[in-house]
Amino acid sequence: MPSIYQPAEDSYLLLEILTKEIPKILEENQHLQFLEIGSGSGILLETAKKLGIKREHIFAVDINQEAVEHCKSLGFNCIYSDLFENVQGKYNIIVFNPPYLPRNSKEPTDSQLATTGGAEGGEIINEFLKEAKNYLEENGRIFLLTSSLTKNINYQNYHKKLLGKERLFFEELYVWEVTI
Repeated sequence: MPSIYQPAEDSYLLLEILTKEIPKILEENQHLQFLEIGSGSGILLETAKKLGIKREHIFAVDINQEAVEHCKSLGFNCIYSDLFENVQGKYNIIVFNPPYLPRNSKEPTDSQLATTGGAEGGEIINEFLKEAKNYLEENGRIFLLTSSLTKNINYQNYHKKLLGKERLFFEELYVWEVTI
């Protein structure tokens, strides 16, 4: 069983953006429905709660059962799901810090679940984007993290706006607001 994905630069960049954006969205709607795909350690769930989203409106899924159990132990509604496979309902905010790196044969198999987005890095993101519109409330927003190393992302008919970026020694990370 792979271990739970621990927060790193990507998680902290997304946390920083959510800290700026969620209060603005809460001004418009105090009853936000929040969904995180790939909850990992639960750091973004905790952030959503601290920013004022009601715990009962915070939902999460992960493909790693260990992460699901950990987030449940933090008091969050978290279930096992491969992307939207077991998700029901519609959400005002969907957050995804996906596996976004191209496949690297030198990477240990147990860490690939959390880091590898496919042969070119964008395959899991493309599958997410194909399904996400079915779970997004009208005027809902997706907060999506990508990397300069991620290739061939198909944003379909979504509108995207760059909200933040961070340069690391080998890549640049981006947080996008994606809307219909």
